[in-house]
Amino acid sequence: MRIFWGILGGLSVLYCLALFFAGGYGSRFFLIWGIFGIFCLAWAKWGKRIAGHFSSGMRKGMKCLIGAGIGVFVLTEALILSGFLADGREGLDYIIVLGAQVKENGPSYVLQKRLDAAYAYLKDNPNTVVIVSGGQGSNEPATEARCMYDYLTEKGIEPERILMEEASENTVQNIRYSMKLFDWENASVGIVSNNFHVFRGVHLARAAGCREVCGIAAGSHPFYLPNNMLREFFGVVKDFLTGNLT
Repeated sequence: MRIFWGILGGLSVLYCLALFFAGGYGSRFFLIWGIFGIFCLAWAKWGKRIAGHFSSGMRKGMKCLIGAGIGVFVLTEALILSGFLADGREGLDYIIVLGAQVKENGPSYVLQKRLDAAYAYLKDNPNTVVIVSGGQGSNEPATEARCMYDYLTEKGIEPERILMEEASENTVQNIRYSMKLFDWENASVGIVSNNFHVFRGVHLARAAGCREVCGIAAGSHPFYLPNNMLREFFGVVKDFLTGNLT
């Protein structure tokens, strides 16, 4: 087991460093890989000695707790993976593009993927209206909604087909504030986001009251996917515990 924890810790630290030097991660969440890696390396070196001070009952309790945590993690990640191939359905009344980071030169890679998926859907479904959702963060030059509006209109989407929601600061608000812009009780809705984010987006919309909602999955960068999947795990758990997901 010492070898296992050592390898796991080493790989986690290396991934953390790779994320740091690559940039483009959008937040400091990536540091969790370094923290976890250091813990694993420490456990590989001193874990057996530390565990020796625990009673057999405490060791069994810790094993049960760890096993339960692993089970929750695997189940949650499986649910997240279930949204990876979501392609919506034809003729939706509205699609909502969830916001993501905007940079000085335009949408981030993650946001551009969402916008390209939305553009493809809008071209194939000329009667669908799109809602672009996202406010302005402290490190962003404009609101995410404005950036998305400009991107889509430059690609030829008619301005009258685009509604902007510029006040939201997170995914829950993306959904709830966007729903104020249309008759959500009688409309079919598609949630456009990156594949790792679709499950949560769709189920947040359902929990908020949307009766006819589906996901439209955009791609994501393979290098950042482990970090995004781990971050999404915590997002799903948090929204479930706070009642945003049912």
